[in-house]
Amino acid sequence: MNIGVDLDRPTDEDLIEQFQQGDIEAYDELVKRFRLPLFSFINRMVKNSVVAEDLLQETFIRLYLKKDSYRQIAKFSTWIFTIGSNLAKTELRKMKVRRWISLSGSKDDDRPLELADKSTTPAEDAQRLDMRAHFNKEINKLPQIFREVIELRDVQELSYDDISIILKVPLGTVKSRVNRGRQRLKDKLRSFR
Repeated sequence: MNIGVDLDRPTDEDLIEQFQQGDIEAYDELVKRFRLPLFSFINRMVKNSVVAEDLLQETFIRLYLKKDSYRQIAKFSTWIFTIGSNLAKTELRKMKVRRWISLSGSKDDDRPLELADKSTTPAEDAQRLDMRAHFNKEINKLPQIFREVIELRDVQELSYDDISIILKVPLGTVKSRVNRGRQRLKDKLRSFR
């Protein structure tokens, strides 16, 4: 007996097949299912919610335009996360070039330096929020190779095999990065308590 499993709910693979046959409602359902997990993943990679939102939209545009390129040799979630990952990696490369150009020449960047507000309140809810914010901050401080595997494994709960396919790295490398990333997080979070 499968408790909590909706047997009438179509799988992601059923939905993409329906969408490939012209069912726009199936596309809408896929967007609904993957909007938050993909945004979270992309945002962790690029560390900019506005850019992440743009990349999320581009991911769904690519899904719409390239729906027929999906084949059921891999899970749909692996395929869509791979699209998002590739777009994020391309954007990160562009950001590095833009950052280098702005540091090396432009003098008309007069924007004031903005510092994050780190104040907290003593209430329990605020403390939990603060801990969550600290956790997210520490994940974001991880090198990208650890940040992306932690996001995919521990936040999105994808399998090691799926992560290996998405990131195009060997399975052993994925497992090693997850373990090393988790250890780094544990070390950082111990000092927070």
